[in-house]
Amino acid sequence: MSENATAPANAVHLTPEQVEDPVRGYADLRTRDELPHAVLPGLTTPVRLVTRYADVKAALTEPRLIRDRTRIPGDTEASDAQDELLEAASAGLPAEYVKYFAGHLALFDGEEHAHRRAPLTRAFTARRIAALRTFVERTADALVAEAEANGGTDLLGAFAYPLATQVICELTGVEERDREHVCSWMRDFAFGDGSRAGEALVALVEYAKELIARRRAEPTEDLISALLDGDVLTEDELIGIVFLLINTGITPPALFLAHAALALLDHPEQAARLHADPELLPRAVPELLRYVSIVRIGATLYATEDFDFAGTALRRGESVTVALLAADHDPEEFGEGAGQLDVGREFGRGDGHLAFGHGAHYCIGAALGRLVTSVVLDRLFVRRDDLRLAVDRAALEFGHWPGDGFHLLRLPIRL
Repeated sequence: MSENATAPANAVHLTPEQVEDPVRGYADLRTRDELPHAVLPGLTTPVRLVTRYADVKAALTEPRLIRDRTRIPGDTEASDAQDELLEAASAGLPAEYVKYFAGHLALFDGEEHAHRRAPLTRAFTARRIAALRTFVERTADALVAEAEANGGTDLLGAFAYPLATQVICELTGVEERDREHVCSWMRDFAFGDGSRAGEALVALVEYAKELIARRRAEPTEDLISALLDGDVLTEDELIGIVFLLINTGITPPALFLAHAALALLDHPEQAARLHADPELLPRAVPELLRYVSIVRIGATLYATEDFDFAGTALRRGESVTVALLAADHDPEEFGEGAGQLDVGREFGRGDGHLAFGHGAHYCIGAALGRLVTSVVLDRLFVRRDDLRLAVDRAALEFGHWPGDGFHLLRLPIRL
């Protein structure tokens, strides 16, 4: 990791509470003429933090802000917050396997990014996603039935995580006979205390190699078979995509579903509106995506040259990070009610929010995320009105990762 830069005297040292608080955490930062220097929780390297909706959208399409720092012309002594995050995330993992975990699409630009993303985009067709609806509904129904039989459940650990994991297994073509083991490895890698993450990483890589070989010999209708068509990706790149699906397809969606449910429980009048008027569901899905914005802070961007951006004179190599949660609660974009949950909110063209990002790195799984969210909200809040917390609100447990705010560890509910 590059040597950390000393934070300027006027730098804002953000706490996890500020990162996750879209109203009080960013209100002052949005009003500043220049992009503030900020140090994210648990890190030491300062970045320029972009908080206004229009500026975040602009940053995500600005060609002079890139994600691969090695492509910056010439030498630079700028420190790298992204290295700190990757170092923390890969701690304790077998060194020879980290490349599969660290080779994330979000960290590539231009032709390299297009080379890796294009086959996945072609394979992630609307038809393939639509075909998953029956599977998602059946899996959600089974998990709801199990929760009902038990009188309740942990909506995160025993509902959202199993649902997200099963969907990824189905999408990638994990066969039924392997699914119990693979789902267990995915869970150990993506969720838990990290004690079994290294073993799970090794097991998943070796299984991915076997599955790729199987699909080369006998293609099916799954995503991996589609990715093999044309042989444009190396095996390492294919394995990297499997981990992209695990990293972005399990934990963030599971956390989002739990936090979306908690948001409705915190706003019972909105849950009641949704239950009374099921036609609000197509509006409630994007509104909850906006309101929760589970990826609060985006990837680090680097200035390729000296230039002015958002009222700030950026230097070549300087780090810039977008605050997606802040942008999605910007009163300049969403009005005085930006900080409020409104399941009837009307959005303009496109998503109307930045929860899935924007531009070339727009989330590939956005359509799948919307599908799963609509099914879960339908089963838990449209078809029923008896979902309740099983503990006092103040007793809910939260944790956080470096550079982020607080996330639920469990969400005990009664049915």
